[in-house]
Amino acid sequence: MERNQMRRQVGLMRQSLFTQGYLDEQFIQLEELQDDANPNFVEEIATLYYLDSSRSLQTIEQALEKTPHDFSKLDNHMHQFKGSSSSIGAKKVKAECQQFREFCKTGNGDGCMRTFQLLKKEHATLKKKLEAYFQVMIDASQV
Repeated sequence: MERNQMRRQVGLMRQSLFTQGYLDEQFIQLEELQDDANPNFVEEIATLYYLDSSRSLQTIEQALEKTPHDFSKLDNHMHQFKGSSSSIGAKKVKAECQQFREFCKTGNGDGCMRTFQLLKKEHATLKKKLEAYFQVMIDASQV
């Protein structure tokens, strides 16, 4: 593929992440921090997010397995997870976090369980999409 085609593909992939609602303006702010001195800044931040968030999801899952549910503890864990998701602009993940927290406030364990499954799905989907996007960016830079 020629250089212009690769750049176009990168642009289209990036735009689709926004139009499909996976990312918000926070991701743009991260991109603005990237420069020649640190050309992989956004990818590095996303990688760190996924390392940390995987541990957070495990902690939440373990807390959900305990009965009766400690909704205060679940809400605190999800509040922390939502904050880190917000920091990379993970819009759909953040929305599921908010829904989970609403269920915590009303003591709805079934709602928490359902929302947590959706949250894990959105988290995994975004990870795959970002990995593909970063790979195309790498490929485009090598053309």
